[in-house]
Amino acid sequence: MNANVKNSDFAKRLKTMLKVDFRRMFTMPTIYIMLGVSLALPILILVMTSFVGGTTVNPQTGAEETIETFSNVWQAIGSTGGAMSMDLTSMCNINLLYFLVAIFVCLFVGEDFKSGYVKNLFTVRSKKLDYVLSKTIVLFVASAGMFVLYFVGAMIGGGIAGLSFDVTAVGASAGGIVACMISKVFFALVFVSIALTLATVGKQRLWLSILGSLAVGMLLFTMIPMMTPLNSGAFNVILCVAGGTLFATGLGAVSNVILNKTSLV
Repeated sequence: MNANVKNSDFAKRLKTMLKVDFRRMFTMPTIYIMLGVSLALPILILVMTSFVGGTTVNPQTGAEETIETFSNVWQAIGSTGGAMSMDLTSMCNINLLYFLVAIFVCLFVGEDFKSGYVKNLFTVRSKKLDYVLSKTIVLFVASAGMFVLYFVGAMIGGGIAGLSFDVTAVGASAGGIVACMISKVFFALVFVSIALTLATVGKQRLWLSILGSLAVGMLLFTMIPMMTPLNSGAFNVILCVAGGTLFATGLGAVSNVILNKTSLV
């Protein structure tokens, strides 16, 4: 009976915390800026590279130079090789969003500390574990929205640039693209968890949490093509869901300890 009461109390607290966090997030201009950037970024990349790409002649040497560009819209989503390369299509694709997600997490959590919201919150009612869990869920939803809008923007940009939409040309399939996007969305949970933990360390020192999140993100960046290739399957989805859940659970516990053991200012 006591266990049922505790579970009921936890569910009520979490529901309340989620309502507050979603309301706070959707009243911040930052979320709309991030969503707008996610939509506009692939359009700009695909359209601009289609204008400047191709073969040009160097006026000084007279030699022909080839400027790399996108030939297929799905290159903006990923590759099938599984290995990280340093060409344009590998560096300027949807994987850039992971860094944008990390920055947004730091901005959102940092605002809580800067405004004194967390101090008032924990003084009045909420437990720190509820706060961490709610933030993880809310920020994961926000990151999923950013990836969906990037995908939409890539379709728009590809249409404007006149790129090919043939999935077989990049060694993928429609099912593989769907699995790829699902994998990428859940892999974002890893970046959300890392940035959330570093945001609880940095607190009001926003520069510290952002720099730390980007530094750790750079270490993981080369793993993304291997975990979420264009020809993803059920195994990739399961791996990303499991990995994201493990990171969220483990680093969520770390964030809870940090909030319990350190000052909230």
